[in-house]
Amino acid sequence: MRARCSCSSTRSCTSLEPRGTRRPSPRALDAAHTVSDSRATDHRRPERTPMLNAVLGALAFVLLVQSPAGAADVRVFVTNEKSNDVTVIDAATRAVVKTLPVGQRPRGVAVSPDGRRVYVSNSNSDSVSVIDARELTILKTVPAGVDPEGLTLNKAGTHLYVVNENELAVTVLDVASMTVVRKIEVGKEPETAVLSPDGRWIVVSNETSNDVHVIDTATNAVVKKIAVPKNPRGMRFTADSRRLLVASEQAHEVSAIDMTKLEVERSVKTGGARPVDVAITADGGRAYVSHGQSGDVRVLDLKTLDVVATIPVGPRAWWTAWTPDGAFLYVTIGRANEVAIIDTRSNTVVARVPCGTLPWGVAIATVP
Repeated sequence: MRARCSCSSTRSCTSLEPRGTRRPSPRALDAAHTVSDSRATDHRRPERTPMLNAVLGALAFVLLVQSPAGAADVRVFVTNEKSNDVTVIDAATRAVVKTLPVGQRPRGVAVSPDGRRVYVSNSNSDSVSVIDARELTILKTVPAGVDPEGLTLNKAGTHLYVVNENELAVTVLDVASMTVVRKIEVGKEPETAVLSPDGRWIVVSNETSNDVHVIDTATNAVVKKIAVPKNPRGMRFTADSRRLLVASEQAHEVSAIDMTKLEVERSVKTGGARPVDVAITADGGRAYVSHGQSGDVRVLDLKTLDVVATIPVGPRAWWTAWTPDGAFLYVTIGRANEVAIIDTRSNTVVARVPCGTLPWGVAIATVP
C-alpha cells in the first residue's frame, strides 16, 4: 500500500571483475620489441639479449589477452525510495559513479539477461523507468499498473513482470515496445516476483493473503497457490530450480518449498526479527536471510535449515544481491542510507557505501 511508514517495527515500517584496462597500442607494443640502435654508444643501457626480447614479447602478449578493450564492468544499482533516485556503484572500486533521478518512491529493480538494461519500478508514479546500464541514462519511463513494486524478467528477457501491490495483479510488459500485453491476477498485497533459473516458473509473494502464486511462463497462467506463514516477502530459488525459500516477515520464519511437488517441505524460525529477503549460494549450501528489525543477516545451512552464523549489518537490513562471482553479498541498510557488503568467505561486513535516502532494492549487472 502507498500510505505506510518505513520503520522496521511493522510491515512497511515494519555476481568482481576488475574494470578493463586499455589495450596497449600497436606503437607501444612495437616499442617493447625494438632494440635501440644507440646501445653501442650508450654504456648505461644493458644490451637486450634474444632471451630478454622473448620475455618482453611474451609479456606484451599476456597484456593483450588479459586486458581486452571494452571489458565488462560490474555495476550495482540501488533504489532509494525517499530520495527518488538510483545510486550506481562500481563494484570494483566500491565508489558511487552516478545518482540517477527516477520516479516517485522507486522500489523494485531488475537487470536484463544481457546486462544492458536496468528496470526500476516507481511505486508512487505507477511507472517503470528503463536505464541504459552502460551510459547510465534514463531511456524511457512507461506506465506499469497501479503501485508497482517487485520486478523480474523471463529467461529470454523479452517480457518484464511487474508486481502491482494495490492492483492485486502482475502486469506483463513486452520489453521491445514496453507496452502491456497481459494482466495476471494474484493474491492480496503482492510484493515480489522471482524467476526460476530454468525459466519455467515465476513465483509471486502475497503479503496479506499469506501465500505465493506460481505462474507458468509458457502460458502466463497461475498453476498453483501455496499457503506460507504470515507476511511472505523475499524469495529465492536454488540453482537447480527444485527448491524455493520464502522469508515470512511477521512469522519470523523461512519456508522451503519443494518445486517438484509445489508444496511446503517445512518452515523454521530464523531467530532474527522480521526476515525480509533470501539469497542462496550458487552451490545450494547456504542461505543468507536479511532481517529488517534485528538488523542482521543470518546464514542457514540449507540441508538442515539451522542457523550457522549471524552477521550484524545495520537497521532495516532489506534486499540483497550477489556479485557475479558469489564472493560478496550487497544488502540495503535502509535506516543507515547505505549498502553493506558482506564477504561470504569470512561472513563479515568488509565495506559500506553511502546511498540515497531509504535504500530499498538492489541489483547487480555485468555490463558489456
